[in-house]
Amino acid sequence: MLVLALAGLVLAAAAAGFVLRARPQAGPAAEDVGLGGLLFRDMKAGNRLAVLRDGRRVVSARQCMRFYAAARTGVCLHDDGGLIPSYSAEILDARLRPVRTLAVAGTPSRARVSPSGNLVAWTMFVTGDSYTGVDFTTRTSVLDLRGGDPVDLETYALRGVARDRDRNIWGVTFADDGTFYATLATRGRTHLVRGDVAARTLTALRENVECPSLSPDGTRLAYKKRVRSIASGSPWEPHVLDLATMTDRPLAERRSVDDQIAWQDDRTLLYAVAREGGSDLWTVPADGTGAPRTVVRDALSPSP
Repeated sequence: MLVLALAGLVLAAAAAGFVLRARPQAGPAAEDVGLGGLLFRDMKAGNRLAVLRDGRRVVSARQCMRFYAAARTGVCLHDDGGLIPSYSAEILDARLRPVRTLAVAGTPSRARVSPSGNLVAWTMFVTGDSYTGVDFTTRTSVLDLRGGDPVDLETYALRGVARDRDRNIWGVTFADDGTFYATLATRGRTHLVRGDVAARTLTALRENVECPSLSPDGTRLAYKKRVRSIASGSPWEPHVLDLATMTDRPLAERRSVDDQIAWQDDRTLLYAVAREGGSDLWTVPADGTGAPRTVVRDALSPSP
Protein backbone atom coordinates (compact mmCIF):
# COMPACT_ATOMS: atom_id res chain seq x y z
CA MET A 1 0.00 0.00 0.00
CA LEU A 2 2.88 2.37 0.80
CA VAL A 3 4.49 1.64 -2.57
CA LEU A 4 1.20 2.25 -4.38
CA ALA A 5 0.68 5.52 -2.49
CA LEU A 6 4.18 6.76 -3.36
CA ALA A 7 3.68 5.76 -7.00
CA GLY A 8 0.44 7.71 -7.03
CA LEU A 9 2.18 10.81 -5.67
CA VAL A 10 4.90 10.57 -8.30
CA LEU A 11 2.34 10.20 -11.12
CA ALA A 12 0.34 13.14 -9.75
CA ALA A 13 3.45 15.32 -9.57
CA ALA A 14 4.41 14.35 -13.12
CA ALA A 15 0.91 15.15 -14.36
CA ALA A 16 0.94 18.52 -12.60
CA GLY A 17 4.32 19.27 -14.12
CA PHE A 18 2.99 18.44 -17.57
CA VAL A 19 -0.02 20.71 -17.08
CA LEU A 20 2.24 23.59 -15.97
CA ARG A 21 4.53 23.10 -18.95
CA ALA A 22 1.68 22.73 -21.44
CA ARG A 23 -0.16 25.84 -20.28
CA PRO A 24 0.26 28.66 -22.86
CA GLN A 25 2.45 31.48 -21.58
CA ALA A 26 1.12 35.00 -21.72
CA GLY A 27 3.09 37.95 -23.01
CA PRO A 28 5.16 38.56 -26.14
CA ALA A 29 7.63 36.07 -27.59
CA ALA A 30 11.21 36.34 -26.44
CA GLU A 31 12.20 37.82 -29.82
CA ASP A 32 9.89 40.75 -29.16
CA VAL A 33 11.90 41.87 -26.13
CA GLY A 34 15.60 41.64 -26.97
CA LEU A 35 18.48 43.38 -25.26
CA GLY A 36 18.20 47.07 -24.45
CA GLY A 37 16.80 48.74 -21.35
CA LEU A 38 16.92 47.31 -17.84
CA LEU A 39 16.47 43.53 -17.94
CA PHE A 40 15.58 41.46 -14.87
CA ARG A 41 13.96 38.27 -13.60
CA ASP A 42 10.27 39.05 -13.13
CA MET A 43 8.99 37.28 -10.02
CA LYS A 44 5.40 38.27 -10.81
CA ALA A 45 5.51 36.45 -14.16
CA GLY A 46 6.85 33.04 -13.24
CA ASN A 47 10.48 34.20 -13.15
CA ARG A 48 10.44 35.09 -16.82
CA LEU A 49 12.90 37.60 -18.23
CA ALA A 50 11.47 41.11 -18.47
CA VAL A 51 12.66 44.54 -19.55
CA LEU A 52 11.80 47.98 -18.18
CA ARG A 53 11.43 50.48 -21.01
CA ASP A 54 10.09 54.00 -20.55
CA GLY A 55 8.65 52.93 -17.20
CA ARG A 56 6.75 50.03 -18.81
CA ARG A 57 7.33 46.41 -17.81
CA VAL A 58 7.54 44.10 -20.85
CA VAL A 59 7.68 40.37 -20.13
CA SER A 60 9.26 37.79 -22.44
CA ALA A 61 8.56 34.07 -22.72
CA ARG A 62 12.09 33.13 -21.58
CA GLN A 63 12.62 31.94 -18.01
CA CYS A 64 15.95 32.59 -16.25
CA MET A 65 16.99 32.02 -12.66
CA ARG A 66 20.01 34.28 -13.25
CA PHE A 67 20.72 36.53 -16.21
CA TYR A 68 23.23 39.05 -17.46
CA ALA A 69 24.05 40.66 -20.81
CA ALA A 70 26.66 42.86 -22.48
CA ALA A 71 27.60 43.71 -26.06
CA ARG A 72 24.72 41.81 -27.70
CA THR A 73 25.43 38.62 -25.69
CA GLY A 74 23.30 37.27 -22.86
CA VAL A 75 23.71 34.34 -20.48
CA CYS A 76 20.62 32.75 -18.94
CA LEU A 77 20.90 30.15 -16.18
CA HIS A 78 17.80 28.11 -16.80
CA ASP A 79 15.80 25.58 -14.79
CA ASP A 80 15.18 22.63 -17.12
CA GLY A 81 12.28 21.38 -15.00
CA GLY A 82 11.37 17.77 -14.34
CA LEU A 83 11.17 15.62 -11.21
CA ILE A 84 14.97 15.58 -10.90
CA PRO A 85 16.30 19.18 -10.86
CA SER A 86 18.65 20.04 -13.72
CA TYR A 87 19.95 23.34 -15.07
CA SER A 88 21.54 24.72 -18.20
CA ALA A 89 23.47 27.81 -19.27
CA GLU A 90 21.92 29.30 -22.37
CA ILE A 91 23.98 31.74 -24.44
CA LEU A 92 21.59 34.23 -26.03
CA ASP A 93 21.92 36.64 -28.94
CA ALA A 94 20.68 40.24 -28.98
CA ARG A 95 17.11 39.07 -29.61
CA LEU A 96 17.30 36.64 -26.67
CA ARG A 97 17.42 33.60 -28.93
CA PRO A 98 19.63 30.71 -27.71
CA VAL A 99 22.75 30.13 -29.79
CA ARG A 100 24.35 27.56 -27.47
CA THR A 101 23.15 25.54 -24.48
CA LEU A 102 25.34 23.78 -21.93
CA ALA A 103 24.34 21.50 -19.07
CA VAL A 104 25.60 22.85 -15.73
CA ALA A 105 25.77 21.15 -12.34
CA GLY A 106 24.24 22.76 -9.27
CA THR A 107 21.81 25.58 -8.53
CA PRO A 108 22.28 28.96 -10.32
CA SER A 109 23.87 31.72 -8.23
CA ARG A 110 25.71 34.36 -10.35
CA ALA A 111 26.21 35.20 -14.04
CA ARG A 112 28.27 37.79 -15.92
CA VAL A 113 29.38 38.70 -19.48
CA SER A 114 32.58 40.51 -20.47
CA PRO A 115 32.26 44.03 -21.98
CA SER A 116 33.08 42.63 -25.45
CA GLY A 117 30.51 39.85 -25.17
CA ASN A 118 33.21 37.24 -25.87
CA LEU A 119 33.43 35.71 -22.38
CA VAL A 120 30.67 34.54 -20.07
CA ALA A 121 30.93 33.29 -16.49
CA TRP A 122 28.54 31.58 -14.13
CA THR A 123 28.56 30.35 -10.54
CA MET A 124 26.52 27.38 -9.33
CA PHE A 125 25.85 26.13 -5.80
CA VAL A 126 26.97 22.51 -5.86
CA THR A 127 25.90 22.05 -2.23
CA GLY A 128 23.90 24.53 -0.18
CA ASP A 129 21.92 27.39 -1.64
CA SER A 130 22.99 30.48 0.31
CA TYR A 131 26.15 32.38 1.15
CA THR A 132 24.85 32.83 4.70
CA GLY A 133 25.43 29.14 5.38
CA VAL A 134 28.72 27.68 6.55
CA ASP A 135 28.45 24.47 4.50
CA PHE A 136 28.19 25.44 0.84
CA THR A 137 30.28 24.64 -2.21
CA THR A 138 30.36 26.62 -5.44
CA ARG A 139 31.58 25.88 -8.95
CA THR A 140 32.49 28.84 -11.20
CA SER A 141 33.26 28.51 -14.89
CA VAL A 142 34.41 30.89 -17.64
CA LEU A 143 33.58 30.22 -21.28
CA ASP A 144 35.21 31.88 -24.29
CA LEU A 145 32.54 32.01 -26.99
CA ARG A 146 35.21 32.27 -29.69
CA GLY A 147 36.08 28.62 -29.08
CA GLY A 148 36.72 26.04 -26.41
CA ASP A 149 34.92 24.57 -23.44
CA PRO A 150 34.07 26.10 -20.04
CA VAL A 151 37.07 26.34 -17.69
CA ASP A 152 36.60 25.67 -13.97
CA LEU A 153 38.31 28.47 -12.02
CA GLU A 154 39.47 26.00 -9.39
CA THR A 155 42.00 24.79 -11.99
CA TYR A 156 43.67 28.24 -11.95
CA ALA A 157 46.94 28.63 -10.03
CA LEU A 158 46.55 30.67 -6.83
CA ARG A 159 48.95 33.43 -5.76
CA GLY A 160 49.13 35.51 -2.57
CA VAL A 161 47.18 33.15 -0.33
CA ALA A 162 47.69 29.54 0.72
CA ARG A 163 45.90 27.01 -1.46
CA ASP A 164 43.52 24.83 0.55
CA ARG A 165 41.02 22.11 -0.27
CA ASP A 166 38.17 24.14 1.25
CA ARG A 167 38.43 26.95 -1.33
CA ASN A 168 35.36 28.36 -3.08
CA ILE A 169 35.32 30.85 -5.96
CA TRP A 170 32.31 32.90 -7.05
CA GLY A 171 31.09 36.25 -8.39
CA VAL A 172 33.16 36.94 -11.52
CA THR A 173 33.21 40.48 -12.96
CA PHE A 174 35.16 41.17 -16.16
CA ALA A 175 37.51 44.07 -16.89
CA ASP A 176 38.13 42.84 -20.45
CA ASP A 177 38.76 39.54 -22.23
CA GLY A 178 42.01 39.02 -20.33
CA THR A 179 41.28 40.15 -16.77
CA PHE A 180 38.50 39.58 -14.26
CA TYR A 181 37.89 39.90 -10.51
CA ALA A 182 36.14 37.39 -8.25
CA THR A 183 35.75 36.23 -4.65
CA LEU A 184 37.85 33.43 -3.18
CA ALA A 185 36.93 31.93 0.19
CA THR A 186 39.32 29.71 2.11
CA ARG A 187 40.00 28.96 5.78
CA GLY A 188 37.00 31.00 6.87
CA ARG A 189 38.06 34.20 5.08
CA THR A 190 37.06 35.81 1.80
CA HIS A 191 39.51 37.47 -0.59
CA LEU A 192 39.25 39.65 -3.68
CA VAL A 193 41.25 37.96 -6.44
CA ARG A 194 42.30 39.18 -9.88
CA GLY A 195 42.13 36.57 -12.62
CA ASP A 196 44.40 36.33 -15.65
CA VAL A 197 42.63 34.37 -18.40
CA ALA A 198 45.73 33.69 -20.52
CA ALA A 199 48.00 32.69 -17.62
CA ARG A 200 45.15 30.96 -15.72
CA THR A 201 46.13 32.50 -12.40
CA LEU A 202 44.24 34.06 -9.48
CA THR A 203 46.08 36.70 -7.43
CA ALA A 204 44.76 37.69 -3.99
CA LEU A 205 44.48 41.48 -3.51
CA ARG A 206 42.47 42.17 -0.36
CA GLU A 207 40.36 40.46 2.30
CA ASN A 208 36.62 40.77 2.98
CA VAL A 209 35.39 41.45 -0.56
CA GLU A 210 32.44 39.40 -1.85
CA CYS A 211 30.64 39.45 -5.21
CA PRO A 212 32.68 42.29 -6.80
CA SER A 213 31.27 44.31 -9.70
CA LEU A 214 33.54 46.51 -11.81
CA SER A 215 32.42 50.04 -12.70
CA PRO A 216 32.06 50.91 -16.41
CA ASP A 217 35.15 53.14 -16.23
CA GLY A 218 37.14 50.27 -14.67
CA THR A 219 38.30 52.23 -11.61
CA ARG A 220 36.08 50.90 -8.80
CA LEU A 221 34.51 47.73 -7.51
CA ALA A 222 31.11 47.63 -5.85
CA TYR A 223 30.84 44.68 -3.49
CA LYS A 224 29.18 43.33 -0.37
CA LYS A 225 31.31 43.64 2.76
CA ARG A 226 30.78 41.51 5.82
CA VAL A 227 30.17 43.88 8.71
CA ARG A 228 28.31 41.50 11.04
CA SER A 229 28.47 37.79 11.79
CA ILE A 230 26.87 35.26 9.45
CA ALA A 231 24.76 34.13 12.40
CA SER A 232 23.09 37.57 12.49
CA GLY A 233 21.24 36.74 9.26
CA SER A 234 22.15 40.14 7.79
CA PRO A 235 25.94 40.11 7.55
CA TRP A 236 26.68 42.34 4.54
CA GLU A 237 26.48 45.98 3.55
CA PRO A 238 27.38 47.34 0.10
CA HIS A 239 30.68 49.23 -0.30
CA VAL A 240 32.71 50.64 -3.20
CA LEU A 241 36.45 49.96 -3.45
CA ASP A 242 38.81 52.35 -5.27
CA LEU A 243 41.25 50.10 -7.13
CA ALA A 244 43.99 52.74 -7.31
CA THR A 245 44.16 53.36 -3.55
CA MET A 246 42.50 50.16 -2.25
CA THR A 247 40.32 52.28 0.05
CA ASP A 248 36.62 51.56 0.37
CA ARG A 249 33.54 53.66 1.02
CA PRO A 250 30.26 52.61 2.65
CA LEU A 251 27.08 53.48 0.80
CA ALA A 252 23.81 55.00 1.93
CA GLU A 253 22.24 51.52 1.75
CA ARG A 254 22.62 50.03 5.24
CA ARG A 255 20.40 46.97 4.83
CA SER A 256 22.04 43.63 4.21
CA VAL A 257 22.45 43.05 0.45
CA ASP A 258 23.08 39.49 -0.74
CA ASP A 259 23.50 40.23 -4.44
CA GLN A 260 26.14 40.88 -7.05
CA ILE A 261 25.58 44.60 -7.49
CA ALA A 262 25.32 45.99 -11.03
CA TRP A 263 26.38 49.43 -12.25
CA GLN A 264 23.57 51.34 -13.91
CA ASP A 265 26.21 53.88 -14.96
CA ASP A 266 29.45 55.25 -13.47
CA ARG A 267 27.51 57.02 -10.70
CA THR A 268 24.64 54.68 -9.79
CA LEU A 269 24.42 51.14 -8.43
CA LEU A 270 21.60 48.66 -8.96
CA TYR A 271 20.86 45.63 -6.76
CA ALA A 272 18.16 43.38 -5.31
CA VAL A 273 17.00 43.48 -1.68
CA ALA A 274 15.02 40.56 -0.30
CA ARG A 275 11.80 41.16 1.62
CA GLU A 276 9.10 38.91 3.01
CA GLY A 277 7.51 37.14 0.07
CA GLY A 278 9.80 38.51 -2.63
CA SER A 279 12.56 40.86 -3.72
CA ASP A 280 12.77 44.35 -5.26
CA LEU A 281 15.38 46.23 -7.29
CA TRP A 282 16.90 49.36 -5.76
CA THR A 283 19.41 52.02 -6.78
CA VAL A 284 21.82 54.07 -4.67
CA PRO A 285 24.58 56.59 -5.56
CA ALA A 286 28.04 55.02 -5.78
CA ASP A 287 29.76 57.88 -3.89
CA GLY A 288 28.06 57.26 -0.54
CA THR A 289 25.62 60.17 -0.80
CA GLY A 290 21.86 60.18 -1.32
CA ALA A 291 19.44 57.45 -0.31
CA PRO A 292 18.27 54.09 -1.69
CA ARG A 293 15.37 54.25 -4.14
CA THR A 294 13.06 51.50 -5.41
CA VAL A 295 13.22 50.91 -9.17
CA VAL A 296 11.27 47.69 -9.84
CA ARG A 297 9.09 45.67 -7.50
CA ASP A 298 9.10 41.86 -7.50
CA ALA A 299 12.36 41.53 -9.42
CA LEU A 300 15.81 39.90 -9.25
CA SER A 301 19.01 39.57 -11.30
CA PRO A 302 19.26 43.08 -12.80
CA SER A 303 21.20 43.67 -16.03
CA PRO A 304 21.33 47.30 -17.19
